[in-house]
Amino acid sequence: MGFAVTNQAVCAQLTERGHAVVAADDAPDDQARRQAAAMDVDLIERPAPEDWPALVADARVVVPTPGLPESHPSLSAAARAEVPVISEFDLAQRWDARPSLAVTGTNGKPTVTLLAAAMLDASGIEVRVAGNTETPLVEAIRDDRPAAFVVEASSFRLGHSRCYRPAVGAWLNFAPDHLDVHASLASYRTAKAALWSRADEHTVSVVNRDDPVVVAHTPVEGRVVTYGLSEGDYQTGDGALWAGSERLANVEELHRGQPHELSNQLAAAALAMAGGAHLEGVKTALKAWTGLPHRMTLVAEHRGVRFYDDSKATTPHAVCAAVRSAEPVVLIAGGRNKGLDLTPLAEIADGVRSVVAIGEAAAEVEKVFARRCPVVIAESMEEALGRAAETARSGDAVLLSPGCASFDWYGSYAERGDHFSRLVLELIGGSP
Repeated sequence: MGFAVTNQAVCAQLTERGHAVVAADDAPDDQARRQAAAMDVDLIERPAPEDWPALVADARVVVPTPGLPESHPSLSAAARAEVPVISEFDLAQRWDARPSLAVTGTNGKPTVTLLAAAMLDASGIEVRVAGNTETPLVEAIRDDRPAAFVVEASSFRLGHSRCYRPAVGAWLNFAPDHLDVHASLASYRTAKAALWSRADEHTVSVVNRDDPVVVAHTPVEGRVVTYGLSEGDYQTGDGALWAGSERLANVEELHRGQPHELSNQLAAAALAMAGGAHLEGVKTALKAWTGLPHRMTLVAEHRGVRFYDDSKATTPHAVCAAVRSAEPVVLIAGGRNKGLDLTPLAEIADGVRSVVAIGEAAAEVEKVFARRCPVVIAESMEEALGRAAETARSGDAVLLSPGCASFDWYGSYAERGDHFSRLVLELIGGSP
C-alpha cells in the first residue's frame, strides 16, 4: 500500500525473487505509474474503502508505505482478514544477514545515524546508511561492500515490523510526535519500543539515562549500554565527553556543544563502539563533526544578534532544546501542526524575548505564549524575519525553530530553512 520510494524498492526486490505483487496508491504520480509499468506490476489507483477486503484477501502479506496513517482502511482490512502487515525492515532482514545498527527517537535520529556511520568509517569499518533516508534498507542490501548498516529507524517502519531485530539499537528520546499518523500517543510509544521488543542475548541496547520513557522500556535481555549528560557508561564531565574512563573529546574541541548535541554525540559513540568502532575512530569523527543543515545552524551574526536556522525542529520537544541552548531568543514558530499539543512550548517562555507566529498553526502558537511574552503573527517568512530582527537586541538569537511541519508554506523543512537563511543574508547585506 503506497507506491513511492520505499515501496518501489520493496516491489523491485519482491518481483526479482519471483513474488507476485499488486501495488495500490491513493494518489500516484506519473513516476509511480512509470515504475509500475516497468516492473510489470498492477497499480491500483485510488481504491475505495470497500475495495480493500477483496484486495487483502488474496495477499500473503501487506507492506504499507512509511507514514501510512494507522486509520487507513487497508490496515483494518488486513487485521480483519488476519493477513500479516510487515515492514521493509522485515524483508531486508530475511534477505540479508549483515548486522543493523538502528537509531530511533523523536529527535536526533539523523545526527546520531550519520555521526555513528562516520565513527565506524573512521575505524575502518565500511557501512551504509539506510532506512528513513533516501535509501530504504531493502535497497541498501543490494550493495555487497558494507559490513553493516546504520539504520535511521522511524516509528513508521518499526511500528509495522514483526521480526526485525537490530544487532545494536539506540533509543534516543521520546516526546509527542506524528499524531497525524499514529492513532494515539500510546501507539506511537509502542512503535518506538518495537526497536527493542525482540532483544536477545546477541543484541545490544543503547539507553538514554536522561529520558524516563526510554529507561522504562530498557530490555531485560541482551547487553545494555547507557549514556547521559551526567551519568551512564558514556557521559559528560570535567568539560569533556567520556566512554567510561576514556576521554573522547573536550567540549571546547567540538563544533556543536549545546546539551542536546552533546547527548547525541554520546549516543553515536555508544552505538558505534557497540558496533565495532575503536576509540581513535570515534575521537576523529567527533572532532570533525560539524552538524547537520537546518539543525541549530548559525546562519550569521550581525550587530551582536545571532541568526539560527533550526527548521528541522518540528516538535515542541525539539524547540525547547533549541531555545535552552541559545536563550535569550526571538522565536519564529509555527507551520502545519502534526496533531501535537503545543502547550509544552510554554516551558521555555522565560528564555523567549518575543515570538513571531507563522503558518497554519500561528493561532495555536499565539495562544501558548499569550500573557507570557509578546507575540505577533506574520503572513510570510519575509515578514516574520523582519519582525524578529526589529525586536532582537544585541546578545539575542533570532531562532527559526518552528515546532511544526513545513507543508503549509513549503515543500520540506529544508526548503523552509534555506529560504530563511537567504532572507537573513539579504537582511544583513550578505556579510556576517
